[in-house]
Amino acid sequence: MRVISGSARGKRLKKVPGDATRPIMDRVKENLFNILGTSVIDSRWLDLFAGTGQVGIEALSRGAAQVVFTDTIRAAIRTIHENLEATRLVERAIVVQTDAFGYLRSYQREPFDLIYVAPPQYKGMWLEALRIIDEQPERLLTAVGLVIVQIDPKEYQEVPLARLELTDQRRYGNTMLCFYEQ
Repeated sequence: MRVISGSARGKRLKKVPGDATRPIMDRVKENLFNILGTSVIDSRWLDLFAGTGQVGIEALSRGAAQVVFTDTIRAAIRTIHENLEATRLVERAIVVQTDAFGYLRSYQREPFDLIYVAPPQYKGMWLEALRIIDEQPERLLTAVGLVIVQIDPKEYQEVPLARLELTDQRRYGNTMLCFYEQ
């Protein structure tokens, strides 16, 4: 597990001890950032269920202005802090140990350009996060904001949404990325 490109390119990232998190494969992460291209530069991200923090760290390494990392697991929060220190990206990061759903419901600050949702598998948590974002996307997302959900393809189901729309879907083995826009 490493940073693929940008200012922290090649830096190895620590894993969260135990098996509570499922890190994104480098191949999937590389394809994700190839799709996003230069839109990462100067963007603000929310990395929900951040785990190791590697998606948000990759964004920071590639020029994102700020990433907010959330997770409930203390070991994940500690790992995110260690990975941010190792990559020297601490100054543009905010790390919050909190419930993702409560964070989304109570958030009142500047909207994000991208919300990355990669929860524990097979618990339907991605559906709950997506529904909360869909309730008031203008509060959480910029006008051209994007929500990306990372799930196992077996978990996917069409979701009736009022304001968000599925605009793209990519499958990489046992990982699916779903892209939603306003």
